[in-house]
Amino acid sequence: MRDPYQILGVRRGAGQEEIKAAWRSVAKAIHPDHNQDDPLATERFAEAGRAYELLRDPARRSRYDHARREAELRRMEAMKEKMRGPEPAEEPVGAESAEEAISRIFGVDPQPAPSGAKASSPRSAEKAGPAAEAKPEPTAETKQEPAKTEATVRRSAAPGTELVAAIVRRIRDRIAKTAEKVPDLVVDLPVSIEEVMNRSRVAMELPDGEMVKVAIPPGAIDGQVIRLKEQGYRVAGMTRGDVVATLRVRQDGPFRTQGLDLATTLPLDLQDAVLGCETRIETPSGIATVVVPAWSGSDKVIRIPGKGLKGPDGESGDLLVELRLVLHEKPDDKITDLMRSQRDGLYL
Repeated sequence: MRDPYQILGVRRGAGQEEIKAAWRSVAKAIHPDHNQDDPLATERFAEAGRAYELLRDPARRSRYDHARREAELRRMEAMKEKMRGPEPAEEPVGAESAEEAISRIFGVDPQPAPSGAKASSPRSAEKAGPAAEAKPEPTAETKQEPAKTEATVRRSAAPGTELVAAIVRRIRDRIAKTAEKVPDLVVDLPVSIEEVMNRSRVAMELPDGEMVKVAIPPGAIDGQVIRLKEQGYRVAGMTRGDVVATLRVRQDGPFRTQGLDLATTLPLDLQDAVLGCETRIETPSGIATVVVPAWSGSDKVIRIPGKGLKGPDGESGDLLVELRLVLHEKPDDKITDLMRSQRDGLYL
């Protein structure tokens, strides 16, 4: 796979939100349904999906970044060695086979040899026959030298055809493993507080124009993730991906969410803030009475139990009433005189 950062067009130090946004943009632009004239659209889409799956996982991304740095260091060392010139030839020590070379490149264990394979080559087996049995048994010293020569030949550099065949097998195996399912479609789902409280089924339009309904689960809060199995992108020859919807509870009404708690604001004039009062406010479940203690400032929060969102265990959060001190629209002469006397003392 090419550099996943280049595929998604993001910086190497990009955060998860930036990577997610880049994936959405790239997936929408190169989706096969929108590029039916491009024969490579499916391959490009699958490649972008693999890049996103790698970069969204912090552990896999860290391993990739480490391997990339190691490869860059090895390349620089190789360039330095090339600039220094060739060194005196040394006796080769066990050159690797094609499968071992590919295993080293791909960082996986070599594929096991077929169970019927033997150490000796087919040509050696053909030559071994009745005539060979008639020859006298060689001594121990003469046995060791041919065995050493045969091992050296067998451990020599792999032929080009074997190397190419091993690369093709590894690429096919990786494509079969990584491209069997379309990457997930990650979306945000805006909902209202009323829809969360009523556990409504919210309609959502997918990028391909299909409409799906998402059932809000019990105890849902802002930022919760809901997965819809096999409701995502469709690509021929691949398993349909999932829809990963993140709930975004709208905060533009009279109430705001804080987990399962709801918060609202109660404006108070100076008199009620100093002397205290009893007032009625509206909650998502009806009208409730609030007792404001005397001498309550704007930093005061009154908690009304059980008036918040209902959790998965059936227990409800609280309603947090935040007091806000406000003045009358028109100046009040009595309050003005009182405040002046408090600051400057009595005067005529």
